[in-house]
Amino acid sequence: MKIKISIFLAAAVFLSSCEIPGAVLSTPILPKAAAAAGIPSGCISPEPVQGDIDRALGFTDDIFSGSDWVRSYTVESSRVFVTFAADPLSALAFVEALIFPCGYAAADLDAFFNAENWQVIFENYESYEAASECKSGESLRLYQFDAVDEGYEYKINYWALSDTDTRVMGLMTVFLAESKSLMDEYSSVLFPELASCK
Repeated sequence: MKIKISIFLAAAVFLSSCEIPGAVLSTPILPKAAAAAGIPSGCISPEPVQGDIDRALGFTDDIFSGSDWVRSYTVESSRVFVTFAADPLSALAFVEALIFPCGYAAADLDAFFNAENWQVIFENYESYEAASECKSGESLRLYQFDAVDEGYEYKINYWALSDTDTRVMGLMTVFLAESKSLMDEYSSVLFPELASCK
């Protein structure tokens, strides 16, 4: 009944190798230094800075800090990726601090959070299905999925929060379908304004 962490790590590796259209977490680079580094004018470096790491690590406050949860993180170009695994709960949570170096608009997020990327994330599942998608204002999106792996049914929530002009925070939670009430509790604490699309 353990969630296959390797599925999500493989997806994270794939997504980290993809170009993020117009996204980055770091401090602006002076025009001369940016040109020397091959960064378009008006853009920033895609490399995360300490503030990005701190933001990703602290994004969920202490919600996943109990003894059931184990945290790890990686820092890559254009993102900081934090994983929380709770084997006793058969649950996972992922935080992504995504850097859009040249900024982003709603259309860029639509292009990034699309069917093709979801297919990559869920490629190792037996099946998955988009259940719903909704927004709270212009800055918070929620994508909900049902998935099956090794005969077990899972409920998955992925929130995308427009955090700054060049940064988007993503948070994905994965729980067994039979633990939906526990997932709903976490969702209500994490994003009370958009705990569910239903």
